[in-house]
Amino acid sequence: MPKTKERRDDVVVSEKQEHLRKPDWLKIKLNTNENYTDLKKMMRENNLNTVCEEAKCPNIHECWGSRRTATFMILGAVCTRACRFCAVQTGLPNELDLQEPERVADSVKLMNLKHTVITAVARDDLRDGGSEVFAETVRAIKRKNPFTTVEVLPSDMGGSEENLRTLMDAQPDILNHNIETVRRLTPRVRARAKYDRSLELLRRSKEMYPDIPTKSSLMIGLGETKEEIMEVMDDLRANGVDIMTIGQYLQPSKKHLKVLKYYSPKEFKELWEIAMAKGFSHCQAGPLVRSSYHADEQVNAAAKERQRLGDQQVAGVNS
Repeated sequence: MPKTKERRDDVVVSEKQEHLRKPDWLKIKLNTNENYTDLKKMMRENNLNTVCEEAKCPNIHECWGSRRTATFMILGAVCTRACRFCAVQTGLPNELDLQEPERVADSVKLMNLKHTVITAVARDDLRDGGSEVFAETVRAIKRKNPFTTVEVLPSDMGGSEENLRTLMDAQPDILNHNIETVRRLTPRVRARAKYDRSLELLRRSKEMYPDIPTKSSLMIGLGETKEEIMEVMDDLRANGVDIMTIGQYLQPSKKHLKVLKYYSPKEFKELWEIAMAKGFSHCQAGPLVRSSYHADEQVNAAAKERQRLGDQQVAGVNS
């Protein structure tokens, strides 16, 4: 007798756990309007990569078509790691393009962006992990776009404090590094990365520049428990992380890890409430949320929180 599937209002489950049908709340609206086509054309003309395309982000039509925002991916389009959740191409990267920082900065100006996110493939083949080009990109953007805030989303850069210092000295407005999954699943999900190394990077970032907000992202649906999700929240807060995003893992291809659970919007709302109660200054949680989803809103929220804390300190001194 064949295995059966069961559908509940709050979750989709399968006895075999081989293939889950996507629930209705994961349907997206395609938007290939003029904004979308203009951005796509500009990226190709300037030989630029975006994580929106390379990682097959489900929000690309909203961000490009409606919000006119994009997350630039520097240091090439080939990653030296082969994480089992990620759609970015893996292999031997090309030589560094030292003109890339200026092209990214020019594109930010052309797009008139108020906030931009810069991420990169992992470059374990480079002694500095690509940190110098990363830092040059931040400086170029700030030089040509003095009113644009810059968020960086690096790999762990091999755990090197020197490489992290190189990037942080460029003084991005937000340092974002993704924990990705719970401690127990990290060896299976992430290639070469280590759970505690990611926490260490986030902690060191805050120690180097206490006023720069830190941020991390968790994807769920890979077999983690609710208790493990809350453990991640506690670990992030214990290492000074200000902002958290929580999204649904979606299998990019058959060779990647399978989805074991689709969380409902109701469950994401509960996780958001828990995260905020634990002290994060801002949290985005939802089925389609990704690390840089509505990042412009997050930087504004972080700025308001810093202002609030500053006002409290002033009031304490004057009381």
